[in-house]
Amino acid sequence: MPHVFTNGIRLAYERWGRGERVLLIMGSSASGRAWTLHQTPALVEAGYQAVTFDNRGIPPSDVPPGRYSLADMVADTKGLIEALAAAPCRIIGVSLGAMIAQELAIQWPHLVRSAVLIATKSRTDAARQAHSEAFRALADSGVTLPPQFDAALSAFQMLSPASLNDDRTASLWLETFTVFARDRKTSAGQQWADEMPDRRAALRGVTAPCRVIAFSDDLITPPYLGAEVAEAIPDCDYVEIESCGHYGYLERPAEVNTAILEFLAKN
Repeated sequence: MPHVFTNGIRLAYERWGRGERVLLIMGSSASGRAWTLHQTPALVEAGYQAVTFDNRGIPPSDVPPGRYSLADMVADTKGLIEALAAAPCRIIGVSLGAMIAQELAIQWPHLVRSAVLIATKSRTDAARQAHSEAFRALADSGVTLPPQFDAALSAFQMLSPASLNDDRTASLWLETFTVFARDRKTSAGQQWADEMPDRRAALRGVTAPCRVIAFSDDLITPPYLGAEVAEAIPDCDYVEIESCGHYGYLERPAEVNTAILEFLAKN
């Protein structure tokens, strides 16, 4: 894989297709390759060049020791955009990736032409704070969960009842999560990257057009937190997709891709 050196580390990236570039920023504990299941083919078919990459903590990008901050990961992504001479570029981010995209739009508006913010938030509520702290405590403990336990936990956190209540669908997801669980330890430093103050005031200064895509059954970034982001950004609309959880871009890819491409065609 090609790579760039940015912010003191090496980031591995890939390009798909030709045309105007769209940078896709993945969420925590996942490879940029997750985009290639559904989103990059749709972007390439629509005439864009999709650029995916692996955040720090996800091989073959570097895995520095210690805790990663959101500022670290924002600086990594800024360096990638600059190294590829991609600015101003369209950006799609999911979960932690959407938080990175928001910070780019706040701090370096000249880098961002437009942004699609999937499963996002601008602050952390009490329930999600407790959830994050529990996983940080687990990371600090050095305990490695059995893959079977990790897979079941991930399924209940990330999927909708529509997927969990269908035996065939749930079985396929559990197999996938078991594979993911074997690589989870390398990304432990990302557990601290979602520590953030309330960013609603800062988002009011964003000048790039944005779209928030939320998922009706998302337990990690519930729709109401996504709606707050859309309300704060001056030029931002909001799309909520039914019957999917935090992994809605994988559970309901057709609806997500339609929402992405409709927005990009205008921005």
